[in-house]
Amino acid sequence: MSDDGRIATDGIAERECGEPQREPPCEFCHIAAGDEPAARLYADEQTVAFLDRQPAVTGHTLIVPRAHEGELFHLDAAATAAVFETVQTMTDALEAALEPDGFSVFYTSGPLVGTVEHAHVHLVPRFEDDSVSLALSRRRLGESDASELVSAIREYC
Repeated sequence: MSDDGRIATDGIAERECGEPQREPPCEFCHIAAGDEPAARLYADEQTVAFLDRQPAVTGHTLIVPRAHEGELFHLDAAATAAVFETVQTMTDALEAALEPDGFSVFYTSGPLVGTVEHAHVHLVPRFEDDSVSLALSRRRLGESDASELVSAIREYC
C-alpha cells in the first residue's frame, strides 16, 4: 500500500475511484485529469492542450492524449487522430491570437529525447526574429542507399 492509502501493484496504484495512476506520478496525466495546475487552452474527451511551462517562444503549446502512453503511435488510431485534430484546432487558435509567421510541429520518441514519459506533440508558433532552431545535420541520400532503405521499410508496411 502506498503512503496515501492506495494499493500499488507493478508500478500502478489504484485510486479510490478505480482509475489507475502511474508510480511515480505522471505530470501530464495529472494535468489531463485537472489535478495539477496548468495553463490549459483546450480539452476534449481524448486530448488536452496547454502552454509549455518552459516555452521556446510565446504560445509554445503541448498537446497530450488523456490516455497514458509513452509513445504516440502505440495509441489506437482514433486516439492518435484525436491528437492531430487538436493540433489543428490549436494551430487555428494560435494563428488568430498571435499572428505567427508559421509553425513547427514535432513529436519526439524514445528515452534519448524525452523528459516526460507521456506522449505529447509540441506546437511552436514561429516568428521571424525567434531563436528557435530545429536544424538537423543532413547528407545526400544516394540512389543505392535509398533503394535498400525502401526495400527494408516496405517489408513492414
